[in-house]
Amino acid sequence: MKVGIFLLTENYSNSAHLSIANDIELGVYAEQLGFDEVWFAEHHFNAFSVIPSPTLMMAALAARTKHIRIGSAAFLAPFYHNTRLSEEIATLDNLSFGRIDAGFAKGGFAYDVESFDKSPQNLRQEMFENVQNIDQTLCNNWLLEPKPLQAKVPFYIATFSTVETIEFAAKNGYGLMFSQGATIKQCEDAQKIYKHIAGYEPQIVLMRVFCIEENYERAYNKALPETDHFIKCMRAVKSRQMQPTFKKENYEALLKQRFSFFDGKNFLDNAILGNEKECIEQIKNINKKIKNLHLVLKVSSSNAMQTRGMLKTFSQKIKPNIKD
Repeated sequence: MKVGIFLLTENYSNSAHLSIANDIELGVYAEQLGFDEVWFAEHHFNAFSVIPSPTLMMAALAARTKHIRIGSAAFLAPFYHNTRLSEEIATLDNLSFGRIDAGFAKGGFAYDVESFDKSPQNLRQEMFENVQNIDQTLCNNWLLEPKPLQAKVPFYIATFSTVETIEFAAKNGYGLMFSQGATIKQCEDAQKIYKHIAGYEPQIVLMRVFCIEENYERAYNKALPETDHFIKCMRAVKSRQMQPTFKKENYEALLKQRFSFFDGKNFLDNAILGNEKECIEQIKNINKKIKNLHLVLKVSSSNAMQTRGMLKTFSQKIKPNIKD
């Protein structure tokens, strides 16, 4: 099992500059604590999660670290030019001395779809095509310079447990990426579908809200305000009125899916919460059921020093008891 942290550059201080700087420092601190991975989100037109360019965040962290792996969670593939993103991933791999993981998602926020001139019903297929093109460019395009240092940059595909997406990942040998609200059952089912197609279990990146307190109830209540605020901000961004060219039934289906995805109750019901012993047991249960697990913690805190404190406790008191 690998353990990492998930950074969304959350703007609690009403200063995007400070939020960006804090996340880079948190990534540096995660390496000092011995975490395996740091994953950066991608959100556009969002005053709370101010992270429209994960490549720049990844480059900044690569310059400050030596060992920790650095991933995107995830590049919104339909909104990129394939060749350009391939070049950026290859450059990132060189800047980091071969420490890059590339996660991809289809996106779907209304502002994003409108501003990048996309149709919501085509996003999944565009993601599939773009990811394959990026993979081929990184591996086989002799014109690409610089070449990535890794013989094969690990790819991960974000999914709502959609069978079509799982099948795509399995057929191409890509890992899977699940959100903070995904259930263990969803991950297990996806694992079975993937293995049936590929013949082996996938690498699974699983995000989880994390909060440590003296007991589960106190941790839940402590995590609730930040989680609720994040959910409200994400729902506000995606509730933009549909553009005239949208088909109403497709748009409503997209909204329904996004509301299901950004469900605060799901986030907290599947979170890692409680005291050290409770958190250890919850993680062990996840690790028993999911093979090739990358457990990625989203610390539920609006205070930078409190976040550091919880990561330090995890590193010193929890991680030694849960690693394979």
